[in-house]
Amino acid sequence: MKIFGICASPRNNTTEYVLKDALEKLEKNNFECEIFTCQAKDIKPCMHCDYCIENKECIIKDDMIEVYENLKSADGIIIATPVQSGGISSNLAAIMDRTRALEAIDYNLLRGKIGMSIAVGGDRTGGQDFAHLKIITYYMIHGIIPVSGGPFGSNLGASFWSNDSLEDIKADTYGMESLERTLNEFKNFLNKYI
Repeated sequence: MKIFGICASPRNNTTEYVLKDALEKLEKNNFECEIFTCQAKDIKPCMHCDYCIENKECIIKDDMIEVYENLKSADGIIIATPVQSGGISSNLAAIMDRTRALEAIDYNLLRGKIGMSIAVGGDRTGGQDFAHLKIITYYMIHGIIPVSGGPFGSNLGASFWSNDSLEDIKADTYGMESLERTLNEFKNFLNKYI
């Protein structure tokens, strides 16, 4: 099974570290994993021009082409975002809006895939839950089955406190526990429904 991870950070730091850790753990369980990082990528916002509805492709030709191809072929999707202004990154908002073009090609293209969420905040309560809820809402709109880590510490997904430092995120044992719980549920759902 193929897992596609999206790192929605404009930097290659804490959010990318956590996502790579998750994907490495999945690879050890024989999942094929692919990562897309927003760092140094060109992803323009959706113009909502309806070109995709009429022409079955997005009018904008940028790095979203790589995202489209990986979303189509993935069985599972992991979206990892830094918390910015109490929610998701602007990079992730653009990616979410631009996937409208995939649904214009085939309304059912993303339906039935399994999705999980990772949120990395500079503060312990910096908006991780709001970021998770936006990702979960995105999954639901597109028919992707959202997975949490369960009701004991990972209610919406894997949540981290980075304190804006790679060393601090590596030391965030609570965050790593939430990642383990969420990954276990993610694997369970993939094995049961895919």
